[in-house]
Amino acid sequence: MKTTTKPKIIVFLLLTFALSSFFYARIVSTGSVGNYTIGLMWCPGIAGILTQLIFEKKLRGLGWKLRPFRYLLLAYFLPVIYGLVVYGSVWLSGSAPLNIDQLALQVSQQTGETISPLNFVVSHVLNMATFGMLFSTFAALGEEIGWRGLFVPELAKAGSFTSASVISGIIWAVWHFPLILFADYHNPGTPVWFGLVCFTLMVLGISFTMAWLRLKSGSLWPAVLLHASHNIFIQGVFTPLTGQSSLSPYLIDEFGIGLALMGLLLIWIFWRKRAEVASV
Repeated sequence: MKTTTKPKIIVFLLLTFALSSFFYARIVSTGSVGNYTIGLMWCPGIAGILTQLIFEKKLRGLGWKLRPFRYLLLAYFLPVIYGLVVYGSVWLSGSAPLNIDQLALQVSQQTGETISPLNFVVSHVLNMATFGMLFSTFAALGEEIGWRGLFVPELAKAGSFTSASVISGIIWAVWHFPLILFADYHNPGTPVWFGLVCFTLMVLGISFTMAWLRLKSGSLWPAVLLHASHNIFIQGVFTPLTGQSSLSPYLIDEFGIGLALMGLLLIWIFWRKRAEVASV
């Protein structure tokens, strides 16, 4: 283990939370994440870049190279798969309705042009999956330069894949806690503790997945793409297409039990594959 690993981790975390505190203050004062999302998401990235320059005097080593296409493909489509499982179960069980007709009607009223529910879904999904992904990738890159570009590899040097995944996942979740506790980053109508628990389990599952992709591929880009795809398809497609019910706040989005259970499944899947990255 390099002697610089522990100081490097400490400096990265101090810089990340110091930079983030500027945005925390504004988010808490307004009660809304709103216009501060991109700035906050780039705090870990800026901290990672500064830390790398301080200790290595260069930006190499953060995983800039694009690696095998199969990891990028997995990263892009994995959120689609687990999103379909979770939200499809909610729709088919009748726990919450698929809200396509109402959304298509709203768009028709806003534009003055009649649009069918099928055309609305196709248009919306294609737009989010292409143009939406460009913006989402830029935002996700801000976090992933820090969390997976620098933090996970340094943790892996100091310990194991499991410890790197758990530690990075817990700190990543805690980094979001001020937004859940003091702003509007949660599902209204559910207890705060419920949202925190579900969100943390989901984040831990994604953390195991991203850590495995980062260490297996040697690149940060699969983690960036998975992060961007998750935000686009969960927040931009599946949740908006789901109507409200008494159960929906407890089942869907990043603060519902559905993605929390999926997080546990991801932990199990990638923990079982830990031997594949043990010597990376």
